Parts: sequence; structure tokens; C-alpha cells
Amino acid sequence: MYSTLKLVGRIVEEATPESFVFVASREACPPKYEYVTVRSRELVGGNEGEVHVLAQVTKVVSRSAAYSSDLDLEALQRVYQVGIDDANLLCKARVLGFIAEEDGRKTVLMPRRAFFPGNPVYLAPDELVREFFSYDPEEGLRVGCLVTRPSVDVYLSVNGFRRHVAVIAQTGAGKSYTVGVLLEELLRLGATAVVIDPHADYVFLSRDRDMRRHEYSSRIQVFRNPNSSGRYDPSQLDNTHELTVKFSELEPYEIASIAGMPEQWTNVQRALKKAIDLLRKNGGDYTLDDLLGVLNEMSQSGGSIERAAAFRAYNRVVRLKRFKVFGDRTTSVEDEILKPGFVSVLDLSGLNDASQDYITSWILDSIFRLRRDGEFDQPVFVVVEEAHRFVPAKERRGRSTLSSAIINTIASEGRKFGVFLTLVTQRPSRIDSDSLSQCNSQIILRITNPADQQAVAAASERLSLELMEDLPGLNVGEAVIVGELTRVPVIVKVRRRLTREGGADIDLVGELRRTRQALNLTPTRYGVSGVFSEV
Repeated sequence: MYSTLKLVGRIVEEATPESFVFVASREACPPKYEYVTVRSRELVGGNEGEVHVLAQVTKVVSRSAAYSSDLDLEALQRVYQVGIDDANLLCKARVLGFIAEEDGRKTVLMPRRAFFPGNPVYLAPDELVREFFSYDPEEGLRVGCLVTRPSVDVYLSVNGFRRHVAVIAQTGAGKSYTVGVLLEELLRLGATAVVIDPHADYVFLSRDRDMRRHEYSSRIQVFRNPNSSGRYDPSQLDNTHELTVKFSELEPYEIASIAGMPEQWTNVQRALKKAIDLLRKNGGDYTLDDLLGVLNEMSQSGGSIERAAAFRAYNRVVRLKRFKVFGDRTTSVEDEILKPGFVSVLDLSGLNDASQDYITSWILDSIFRLRRDGEFDQPVFVVVEEAHRFVPAKERRGRSTLSSAIINTIASEGRKFGVFLTLVTQRPSRIDSDSLSQCNSQIILRITNPADQQAVAAASERLSLELMEDLPGLNVGEAVIVGELTRVPVIVKVRRRLTREGGADIDLVGELRRTRQALNLTPTRYGVSGVFSEV
């Protein structure tokens, strides 16, 4: 089948169908994460035959009997001068499986038989490795290449999104960049997607790296709220729309949550509800100023408890005047935000957490209802950035967020109705474990926090201890991918984005250089004496 296999070692010691150890030559020793193959005889479709089993090197060890830790430096020097060189290279490999055809589709099966000591181990040829990480162009999302094989592209199965996805990484490891790559690929396939974007990280999806429009630009729309931050100039973008909520459509409990009223403030919340009931009784629409006027009147009449409650309610509700997103019109999810084949980015920057929470709850609830009731025909991919803020771990909640319930509902039931969730977070230990565990696929970039590592391990059934130990050693832009998205766990170098990144870190060196040039400052450096001198 493969005529030019390169021998890299032979199996030694104990071997199982799941793993083996082999001794490698110095010249051909494969590095960590490299792919190797061994031959085995397995049952495929009821017939026994030879298969090529793929394995990945997870550990490389060099050992020597002559260079012993029992010797002191002088003794080791003498060993070296004599020219003794008995170094032995040991590699541990994790078995990934072999490719078989079932019902016309490629599937990965695990071997049932142990490998024999002395059997040869070969460097896996590119053709074999590609079989594991390639999909039909209509099904595959090209996300990058193997970290050890730049020539082998890695594709993810779009069907893997049916079981929800989590993208997890510490700050600066490349999670938003990776999500941008996923959105580019979903755009290529004509997917309908909605992005909850708290920090305006995805607003430049309609532009390439040089700020030019690309072939999919017309299918990207950005919804800006009136408080959207000044991180970008909206004139640089096309297809921008206003994101607003009609104030009179808010329920009393929603206003209380947005205004930051503690749940135990029962008298205050009762006063708020009474004021809203009065406004609704006297007419349909009303504004924030109308509500404040009624609360002000209530604070000046009635009993002392009622007056105090209305006064406190006024002082909380008046905070909403800072957030212009609550106006006289509600942006329609059905008619404006959801469009077949479009990616809609909801820029929530500039709003407080409670306002972002309400809008996220309203948007996701509307999407779920429209799909459940058959009022929108296309499946919807939902990306929630900063997911730990919207669906926090139960033990960390000072109060329940409005969006927790709908996110948990989509996580548990969304796939039945064609709503597919991607949760993005840098703090998996702070996200609700039930929602995270419903994400059967994980794209995990660099994580060094022990609590976050434990949370990821608890949520992922397919993340082995060996892969878990690799997470702190990943470079920026490298990711471990496990679950339904891929046939076997893979470590990938995320490809370069075609679109402009909105959430990149500020280049401080460049910014300071521009400041010096603008102010005509001469750069200086420390001399030997520690005194500044001109460069």
C-alpha cells in the first residue's frame, strides 16, 4: 500500500493495543507529536487483513548506562574522554487507530490486538496521515496544519458542531483568532451564524488583513449598540445596523436585573413593578424618563416604607440613562439579525455586564424559539464570547444571569432544533459545568492555570492525561482538538486568518514609537554607568 516507508525504530518491552514504546535511531528519531505507523492484522468488515495503524509520539527520552547520576563530574569527564557513547533513544506512542470503510464513509477503528516487541515502526507517510484529517470539501473546515507536518492540512467536520463546541484558552493564546478562522470557514459553506461579541473582537470580519472587502463581505453584518466602544471607526465597515431594545417591552424583573437591584430588595422591586403597572394601565408605550417620573412621584407620597422603596428604585433605574441601547424600537431578530447564509456580529461593547446579559438572553431566546417553532428554516450557529460571564458556574453566581437558562437550554436541547452552540472562554473553571460538558468537542489552546485545566479535564471525556499535560507547552496559535469535530485527537497549528482580527493586543512598541515621532522625542538608552545617554 505504501511502498516507501521509512524505518524509525522497533517496538520494545510491553505493548498494548492502546500504546507502545520503541527504540529509535539517532538519525531518524521522530520528535514529540510526530506520527508513526505500525502494521497489524485486524478484522475489517468480517475479513482479517493487514492494516496500517497510526500512532502519535507523546514522549521522547534519551538514557544512558555510562552517564549515570551516581558519577561525579570528574568521572563523567573521563567517560566522555574515553569516547563511550551508549545513549539510547526511547519513544512512547499513543495509538490513534486505523482507517476503515463503513457504508461508504471513512471511519477510525481501534486495533484489538497487541503489537509485538521487535516489530518495526515507520514514519507515517503524508498520504496516511491525511486520511485521518481530511473531509469532503462540503463537510470540512480547514483550520490549519499539523504542528509537525506543515504539509498536512487539518480539517474539522462541520457535523461535529451538532454536539456543540467549546473554544478554551488563556488570554493571548489565540482563541478569538481561532474562532475567526471557524467563522471564515462557515461563511464559505453558507452557514447562518450569530456572534455575541462583548468586546468588538469580530467587527472586521467583512475586511481582509489590508482592510479591503473580500468575496464574502456582503454576507457579514455588524449590529452596533449606541454605546459601542471607540475601538474602531464604523465608517470603515459596510452592512452596519443599529442594535436597540424598546424600553417598554422590558419586564419588571429584567429592568431590576439590568439596574443591579439585589433579589433580596423585595420592597424596591415591588415599587418598580407598581410603577410599571401604572404606566401600562395608562397606555401602551412609555420611556425610561416616564418610568423615572412615576418613581419620583411615588417617592414623595404614601407611607415611609413605600416612599423609601420608590426612592431607592429611582436611584437604581436612573443608571440606565447611561445606556442608550434602551430606546423606542427593538431590532428584529427574525427580520434583521437572522438571514440565511449571513454572519451577524452583535457588538455589545460599551454596555455594562447586566445590559449585555439581557441582550444575550433576548437574542438567544428568540433564535431558539424561531427554530423550535419552524419560523426560520436554516440551522443557526451561535458563538458566545466571554461565555463564563453569561453562564457562570453555580458556585460563583452572586445572582443568576438572565442568559444562563437559555444557554443551558440550547446546550441540552438545541441540537434537536438546529441551534448549535460554540462557547468561547478563557476561564473554563468559571463557566457552568453543565453547559461546558454538553460541548462534545473542544478546541483547547494554551492553558496554564491549574483550576482551568481541571475544569477542562472534567468536561472532556476524550482529553487524555497526556494531552492534558501538553496544554501548558502549546505555543500561541497551537490547539488540541478533541471530540466530534475530528476523527482522532489532533494538535494543530491554526492557519492564518483571511479576515482582519478585531481583538488583537495593542502593539505597545509601535504605539510608543509613534508618540516619540509625534512629539519629536529622541530615544535614549542606559549607559554603562546607568545614566541615560542618547542613542
